[in-house]
Amino acid sequence: MLETLRSNYEGTAAPTALQSASRLEDPFRVLIATVLSQRTRDEETEIAGDRLFETYHTAADLARAGLADIEERISNVGFYRTKAKAVKSIAGIIVSDYDGHVPSDMESLLDLPMVGRKTANCVLVYGFGRPAIPVDTHVHRIANRLGWVRTKTPEETETALSSLLPEGSWLMLNELMVTHGKNICRPVSPMCGDCPVRNLCLHGSGHCMPHASAGAASGRRL
Repeated sequence: MLETLRSNYEGTAAPTALQSASRLEDPFRVLIATVLSQRTRDEETEIAGDRLFETYHTAADLARAGLADIEERISNVGFYRTKAKAVKSIAGIIVSDYDGHVPSDMESLLDLPMVGRKTANCVLVYGFGRPAIPVDTHVHRIANRLGWVRTKTPEETETALSSLLPEGSWLMLNELMVTHGKNICRPVSPMCGDCPVRNLCLHGSGHCMPHASAGAASGRRL
């Protein structure tokens, strides 16, 4: 299924905000972009990230920034005031505790404000190129619809997929699922008739099972 999806979308899908950030080879920018992306569309995340980093290039720069200016620059994203406080706090912690460098282990990442397993895994994948499985709403929904897992929470889905899939496929999983979720396997009225893996999908007839929401409330770690 993954190979079919990769062949179907390769070279045709617009890059996600995290993919764009990862091309800069800057784990700090990936981390901040991931926090900004919570409950926010990719297009808005990219705009906010560009506004922020056109002036503040490093963790030290952002740690010294005024909160009001951060808020103004990211005001187009959801929960921007909460995220502005988190972004400034994250930058300060990275400067004081990690000499300006984003930590590359799960435990340290989870200690940062507004960083849960999904965000930490995104940093590992898109910031450091390390095998991990970031489970957002798309991955959680589609993995259940395809019949790969039977899980109720993103955390359960991450554990199940880690056992099910070979590590070599982890890096491409989130990217493919997000692209597929936006284009075909939508939360409501999925386009099963156009799905390239319909014949392999447990719910390919279009009777797709309901998905559990993994949305974040204000200030919640994702």
